[in-house]
Amino acid sequence: MTTADDVRTAVSLAAATLRTAAGRDWHVPAAGLTWTCWETVEHVADDLFAYAGQIASEHTPPGAYVPFGWRRNRPDGPALTIYSEDTKNPEGLVQVLESSGGLLAAVVTVAPPERRAFHPYGVSDPAGFAAMGVVETLVHLHDVAAGLGLPWAPPEDLCDRVLRRLFRDAPEPYGRWETLLWATGRGELPGHPRRTDWKWDGTPI
Repeated sequence: MTTADDVRTAVSLAAATLRTAAGRDWHVPAAGLTWTCWETVEHVADDLFAYAGQIASEHTPPGAYVPFGWRRNRPDGPALTIYSEDTKNPEGLVQVLESSGGLLAAVVTVAPPERRAFHPYGVSDPAGFAAMGVVETLVHLHDVAAGLGLPWAPPEDLCDRVLRRLFRDAPEPYGRWETLLWATGRGELPGHPRRTDWKWDGTPI
């Protein structure tokens, strides 16, 4: 089962990797996306915050997200509730990411396991939202790391837990990070062509 500790681990590893690129241009495109590396990190922070919001309330809308306000900084950028105030300070952006990850981990820790909340990929529970946060962090850091020229290879056991929770049909006999990239349309596996249309299953096991 994916836990709050997994969220903390994923975000901590992501933050440490991003801090090695403090002097690089974060406004170059992230790999495979129309967003910049900066926007992609903001998107991850925004998702972590939004997932925390979904399971924090006892009265979450049954068929919709909690209606936080949001904006786009440009037409092709991500829709964001959470973003960094200073667009030239990478350390501030990393702190925003860490803070959002901390919020999700904290809410996962205290939310009743029977709580359910909306997600378009399946109404889910706290453990499911933890897994979603981990996936968002791991795979989008792949996109950012490729754009910034950084190495990024998260732990195999962490990848395995989120695969078993959200991608239950994923093939078994391959590396778990390699398989997670395939499951999210970012790679190929032998006998399994690259996915062009994918989603996870967030419903509780």
